[in-house]
Amino acid sequence: GGVAVREENGESRQRAGSGGSGDGAGRSVGAPPVRVAAAGAEPRRDLPGGEQPLSIVVLGASGDLARKKIYPTLWWLFRDGLLPDVTHVTGFARTPLSVTELRERCHPHLKVSPGEEELLGRFFERQSFVQGQYGDEGTFRALDQHLRALPGGPRAHRLFYLALPPTLYGTVTRHLRDTCMAPGWTRVIVEKPFGRDLPSSDALSAHLGALFREEQLYRIDHYLGKEMVQNLMVLRFGNRLFGPIWNRDNVACVVVTFKEPFGTEGRGGYFDDFGIIRDVMQNHLLQMLCLVAMEKPVSAGADDVRDEKVKVLKSIGPVQLQDVVLGQYVGDPEGPPERRRGYLEDPTVPPDSTTPTFAAAILRVANERWDGVPFVLRCGKALNERKAEVRLQFRPVPGDIFANQCKRNELVVRVQPDEAVYAKMMTKKPGMFLHPEESELDLTYGSRYKGVKLPDAYERLLLDVICGNQMHFVRSDELREAWRIFTPLLDAIERSGQKPIPYRHGSRGPPEADELLKRAGFLYEGTYRWVDPHQR
Repeated sequence: GGVAVREENGESRQRAGSGGSGDGAGRSVGAPPVRVAAAGAEPRRDLPGGEQPLSIVVLGASGDLARKKIYPTLWWLFRDGLLPDVTHVTGFARTPLSVTELRERCHPHLKVSPGEEELLGRFFERQSFVQGQYGDEGTFRALDQHLRALPGGPRAHRLFYLALPPTLYGTVTRHLRDTCMAPGWTRVIVEKPFGRDLPSSDALSAHLGALFREEQLYRIDHYLGKEMVQNLMVLRFGNRLFGPIWNRDNVACVVVTFKEPFGTEGRGGYFDDFGIIRDVMQNHLLQMLCLVAMEKPVSAGADDVRDEKVKVLKSIGPVQLQDVVLGQYVGDPEGPPERRRGYLEDPTVPPDSTTPTFAAAILRVANERWDGVPFVLRCGKALNERKAEVRLQFRPVPGDIFANQCKRNELVVRVQPDEAVYAKMMTKKPGMFLHPEESELDLTYGSRYKGVKLPDAYERLLLDVICGNQMHFVRSDELREAWRIFTPLLDAIERSGQKPIPYRHGSRGPPEADELLKRAGFLYEGTYRWVDPHQR
């Protein structure tokens, strides 16, 4: 009935006193055998005054998200001195792993600079691993015992990161609530997808709400941690320049774009069940729309900001099928090898799948500021470039005296790659004649902030969780409104049996999407293209 502990030399021993624990009801609960791998004993030392110990548990530690994002993020926070002095990280998964194996898996993604090897070693000295079953309450009782046995464990805060399939959220969170609550605070990070439609999202929210308070839950959308997404608030509310023109009288159209140049590449199993609307549009793009459209909050506090985002969502009606273009990429037989295979040729995708890999949709915000201004969300895989941006196109100048030579002004916030803010504007072309020419006011971060490290989105958001800042996380009422907007569309797509429009791998997407933008009032001139200053 004990817990087997595996040291790095492979030897096993029994930890005394771990045969079972009382459940407060006068009966003993025996924990099943659970293996714990430890890289080395953290020496007990006096905890820094006022510094509360922290235990971080990564559930799903053997998965891709953990090795590619979560452990590298924790390493960067540790390297930069942003974790509490007494911090320990425990991985939990069904797959047995030693800490050495965990380090080898994560190493390609850690971005270790020369001279940091010793510090990296100290980081992995704080790691341990527990193997167990997600459906077994005894496993979680053993996890609780392991956390209490860590230095500072009996009084440590606990942060649980659910890097798991959504099907496991219900069982795992129930076991955490019953067996693993911290003496200090307990916080739970939930990865998207938060359900697949309004009923399933409501069921998940009701389940989590019965177990934890809202301030304990952090629904993570990593796009809210990106530098330029967070910069939207400062641009809007920190500059007098934009306030008077940020409205229906001046803005003709808003386009929020997310483009990837690659397809599913053998990972279509997950994607085919959700599709591009659930995977990108309902969360990432809708969050950016909220930051563009919301009113100025009372303060920069988390609830004040999220209150304004919810007001925007409540002003948006369900998306109509006639305002949507759906596409699915096909191979380009004349293109490079990576573009020759279409979505249906991915062996992990059903051969008759009608799941869209591209979507463009018009949303309308029915309030005083934005009534009549179309917000176009478009996203897709296997397109011609990698790009995420917010583009505001302004109305034409009234009383044009330059014989229609002036193009519409645009403000563009480029989220990735090559973070930038630039304004397309008209200026006089150098020379003897009064000829207008389209140019830009350009703030490219790589040029303006040379040598400045922009934090990874997960790095920023994980630090926010540790600090208890919920501003950049999705609240339950916000999530409900987002699903209210898109669930009728998803249902209509399934009922209609509508097949997505084929588009070539490496193209801009279906031509019908350009027609949708034109119908929304977006004017594509085709005469200007922003160029990264590094490439000029």
